[in-house]
Amino acid sequence: MRIFGKVRHRPSASWRQATDRAFTLIGDGRYEDAGALLTRAVDLEPWLSESWFNLALLHKFRHDWEQARAAGLRAVALLDRESGAPDWWNVGIAATALQDWPLARRAWQAYGLKVPGDGQHGAAATSEPLGMELGSAAVRLSPEGESEVVWGRRLDPARMEVLSIPLPSSGRRWGEVVLHDGVPHGERVTAAGPSYPVFDEIELWAPSPVPTWVVLLEAATEADRDALEQLASDAGFAAEDWSSSVRLLCRTCSESRMESDEGDGEHLDPHDHSEPGHPGPLGHRTAGDLWVPERECGLAAPAGWCAGCWTAGSRTARTAGSGGISKKSAEWCP
Repeated sequence: MRIFGKVRHRPSASWRQATDRAFTLIGDGRYEDAGALLTRAVDLEPWLSESWFNLALLHKFRHDWEQARAAGLRAVALLDRESGAPDWWNVGIAATALQDWPLARRAWQAYGLKVPGDGQHGAAATSEPLGMELGSAAVRLSPEGESEVVWGRRLDPARMEVLSIPLPSSGRRWGEVVLHDGVPHGERVTAAGPSYPVFDEIELWAPSPVPTWVVLLEAATEADRDALEQLASDAGFAAEDWSSSVRLLCRTCSESRMESDEGDGEHLDPHDHSEPGHPGPLGHRTAGDLWVPERECGLAAPAGWCAGCWTAGSRTARTAGSGGISKKSAEWCP
């Protein structure tokens, strides 16, 4: 088979050496040096889809989406199979990052996924977000740092809406949409049986205007705590009892198959904060005989809504709902 006047063959030793060294440098975070080697590999074997795939992968790591899209398209042009190639998945991620919806649609279809509106024609079928609604999954925020696994709703193969309330240290908010990678790193298994993949965040795709409040509550019973969560939910916002919904996991455990309690179908608890240490509480609903009235909660809601329940920063407890919840203090986290 001849492509660009060349006979396809196995990569040369020089190509393999340059590529292997490049990925070692990528592992060390030396992207510029790796880029020079992968560019050399492309010059050595320009007819190999792997050459362009590796270069597209590097651009993805660097969040250089224009270059990732360009290299990815060169890679898929050289494929020798019709569907299922990871080259198309990377093109889909780059296209989603750039909001190039016609290309994203084409990429997911070429990979072998069914996209809503297949077979339709016209701008309306190709120029808007795909809205594939792929169900619940988990995403690891800040995977290279002090990471946190939270639950979300998959909008399409590369985007997830965050439904948990992330801890302030994550720099993320409830309701944000994050771009995520395609290969899961870990799995969460619920008591009911279903398992959910854990994807790594690549970058923030759409911010949320809703701030996060760290709230200390005095809740005599679980029902009192539940009243706050219901109050926030009814208003279109969210509250989460971090005292029982967050557990500490080491990175090895976080990236493995872990058990998790099942929530209400929209929000699954717990979410994981990955750092050295022993696992913390495993479930959102703590047994009554172990209940501790003082709860640290996350509240995702505008300041104006919070003011209707209490005065932010006041040490004077006020009732926040009918369950007898008393607020001790609140701190806004940008």
